[in-house]
Amino acid sequence: MIFVTGPAGAGKLDYVLSLGYAKDDISCGQITDRPVIADIQDIVMNSDCDPAELVELLEGKEVLVCDEVGSGIIPIERDMRKAREAVGRTAIELAKRADKVVRVICGIPREIK
Repeated sequence: MIFVTGPAGAGKLDYVLSLGYAKDDISCGQITDRPVIADIQDIVMNSDCDPAELVELLEGKEVLVCDEVGSGIIPIERDMRKAREAVGRTAIELAKRADKVVRVICGIPREIK
């Protein structure tokens, strides 16, 4: 599995398309049978599942794309802080299990694992 991360709007999906995937191969914000799942952060934030369960559901995909959500202003609302923490912990676990981890910034991919 390839785990792609980076800030919102940094070019992560363009990178995935450069790997040979088509737009129809990508599911955004939903776990489907498509080989690429993007917007993992939305799935985590909108799910009542334990992050460990989500990791198990996502592990068989070819490419996973997740925005980094831990930088910037810390939300005032406790639920938002907890959701952001859940996204970070999910990203850590997915990165551990990934064969390759790529961080995309300003459209430039950097392989970090």
